[in-house]
Amino acid sequence: MTGWTALVLAGQRPGIDPLAHAFGTEWKALVDVGGQPMLHRVVRTLLACPQVGRIVIAAQAPDLFATGWLAADPRIAFVQSQRGISHSIAAVAGTPAAPWPVLVTTADHPLLTPDMVASFLTGAGAADVAVGMVERRTMLASYPDTKRTWLRFRSGAYSGANLFALRTAKAQAALNLWAQAEQDRKQALKLFWHFGPLLALRAITRTITGPDALRTAGRRLGLDAKLVALPQAEAAIDVDKPADHALAETILSARTPAQ
Repeated sequence: MTGWTALVLAGQRPGIDPLAHAFGTEWKALVDVGGQPMLHRVVRTLLACPQVGRIVIAAQAPDLFATGWLAADPRIAFVQSQRGISHSIAAVAGTPAAPWPVLVTTADHPLLTPDMVASFLTGAGAADVAVGMVERRTMLASYPDTKRTWLRFRSGAYSGANLFALRTAKAQAALNLWAQAEQDRKQALKLFWHFGPLLALRAITRTITGPDALRTAGRRLGLDAKLVALPQAEAAIDVDKPADHALAETILSARTPAQ
């Protein structure tokens, strides 16, 4: 598992980002968590992963981010982000700037660790597309008071971990559909409706498990898709609002430097 391109999505939605505004900066990715910008934490984690050979950072203002050690490291490149997550990924994934396989994550994932990346890529195996998630029981066992968005299926509910493995060019089909469904990504019924009414019905009535739902959706696109349930609860804690920031600060303060 060497030679992955890590694509870090460091863009943000139009308008004033509430988290960035709360911390007096224009860009969410540059909000400090644990004494350094979130983007820097994510990139340092990826540089410590033996599976990752190069890192591409996609941002609306890449020149503002390409400074200091980020600009000096030859393993790091910057590209202009596009409208929406799926378009930003599709614009670079599989190109000479970011050849397959591509590991996608986000700049607001400051709790990411090399162990999480290793667990995810091991779980992804040979799938064309894999999605990292955390099962509700795993999250609540460690953080019973945290508020997450859950996709509910038979035998469990899952929250996204902002980790996506795009191993082959077949992933383009998933990206094309993602572009159509992006606004529905947190609503299971609407999301799975894009794969047909039967799968949507099974999702909403919870007569299909999460892994089976993703596997079925992948088959509709002619690819092997896999849900990877991660054992680390922190994998599903991204930093979107001040409460997330406070939780991340608490978790980081309890970690040893090696973590």
